[in-house]
Amino acid sequence: MKKLFALLPVLFLTAIAYAQQSPVTWSFTATKVGDKTYEVHMTATIQTNWHLYSQTQPEDAIAMPTTFTLNANPLISKEGKIKEVGKMEKMKDATLGVSANQYSTKVDFVQKIKLKANAKTNFTGKVEYQTCDDKKCLPPKTVSFSVAIK
Repeated sequence: MKKLFALLPVLFLTAIAYAQQSPVTWSFTATKVGDKTYEVHMTATIQTNWHLYSQTQPEDAIAMPTTFTLNANPLISKEGKIKEVGKMEKMKDATLGVSANQYSTKVDFVQKIKLKANAKTNFTGKVEYQTCDDKKCLPPKTVSFSVAIK
């Protein structure tokens, strides 16, 4: 029993280190591209040997796709769907018989929006994603964001 109590701090610190591991960093910006029209860039920078899954996955995939939940804003209308800009990799695992669409290094998710009036507002939401390397996958994470639209 004493050995178990001696191991608890080590297990606790290991769990904290694992939980804090974050191989993806996000940045959120807006670029004006026309009269009251903006592109919101939700950019994932991915550490070496890690990957982030695309929003769309093959039917045989078991990977969790990256999903965006965009909050309603009466001053903003969305123009189309979120586009992915980056080098998509189509992974096929012959051992498990599954596929996945994924990105390494960097991917830019772009949502085009239009302001309904000349006003300052924020484009807000959250992104839920999962990252994996060749040996393990981390639990899904959710990141909230708010981008000023001026």
